[in-house]
Amino acid sequence: MPDDADAVARDAAEAEAAFSHPAVTPDATAAYGDHPDQVVDFYEPRTAPGVAAPLVVVLHGGAWRAPYDRRHITPFVDFLARRGFAVANVEYRRGSPIPAQGGGPAAGSWPETFDDVAAAFDALPALVADLLPSADIRRTVVTGHSAGGHLALWAAARHVLPAGSPWRIDRPAPFRGAVALAPIADFRVARELGVCSDAALQFLGGKEKFDERLAHADPAALLPTGIATTVVQGRTDVVVPQAVAEAYADAAAKAGEVVGVTLLEDVGHFPLIDPAADACAVVAEEIAQLAF
Repeated sequence: MPDDADAVARDAAEAEAAFSHPAVTPDATAAYGDHPDQVVDFYEPRTAPGVAAPLVVVLHGGAWRAPYDRRHITPFVDFLARRGFAVANVEYRRGSPIPAQGGGPAAGSWPETFDDVAAAFDALPALVADLLPSADIRRTVVTGHSAGGHLALWAAARHVLPAGSPWRIDRPAPFRGAVALAPIADFRVARELGVCSDAALQFLGGKEKFDERLAHADPAALLPTGIATTVVQGRTDVVVPQAVAEAYADAAAKAGEVVGVTLLEDVGHFPLIDPAADACAVVAEEIAQLAF
């Protein structure tokens, strides 16, 4: 990981700017399970009321760790709603808030994090029909930031999970596409780089479980998907470096699939979800290209 003092200071400033916006209250919330984290927030499009709008399903980041929930990404969600999208903001179980051995809160909860994302997407058609009538579910794009970018790519790849996987579906999800924002998209490279304090290694259960669980969890191992996919990545990202996105795109190419990679100059990790940043407008355009 880069340790340049200027890059680290810039990342801190970008994070502060992204998190400075107040959380935006949803128009509706629904549960897809019994756990308090098994909920989805819905946002109606802020333009052209009554006109069917593409649905964007958002998965927040935070290294799959409990302190980071869906509220921090609601300004980005609202930004999409103001661009004319109907939006579903998915919450899911993350790591235990109790510190893991040798460090802070655990990254992810195996298998609960995957249980929740699969259950949320399975429940979405009925929930959207009931609570987000403006959404045209036939024009669904899934997106996510950082660890949420991983989950977005994973949700688009459930049909290529190993046979017998509890999360596997029989056919591709009916998505127009996936737009992953600085995603943790290749777990082996993320582990080599120590991304987010070895979050991927921790998520899969440590060294003893890492290799055997990769086939069920790693987007770079779940290719090709046949679903249009774009990765948006800042070149100066010191949280999830560009090398992770490039490794995923290379894995896709080797599997015979083209993944679009949009690299943004002088952009780090957090401007991608900061509605005041130019990078956020680029993200919205990438989503629109798939949705409309």
